[in-house]
Amino acid sequence: MSTAEQLDPRLLEILACPQDKGPLLYFADEQLLFNPRLNQSYPVRDGIPVMLIDQASTVDQAEADRLAAKAKAEGIQPTFSE
Repeated sequence: MSTAEQLDPRLLEILACPQDKGPLLYFADEQLLFNPRLNQSYPVRDGIPVMLIDQASTVDQAEADRLAAKAKAEGIQPTFSE
């Protein structure tokens, strides 16, 4: 899967953080899903979201701010509405 490809929109509608069960932000160009509430990201490998808690990465505040600003600038919406 190239980084320009998107996950299936139907899959995105049901993807939730395995820790807090809340919605995620999907950054297709970076192949990651981000939980802004916990400042954690989950990788997407070969088109498959790796939604394992032990595979999550905690991002620092600067990275969380960058991702939040990017989501706002690019109109990236949460995977579902709470």
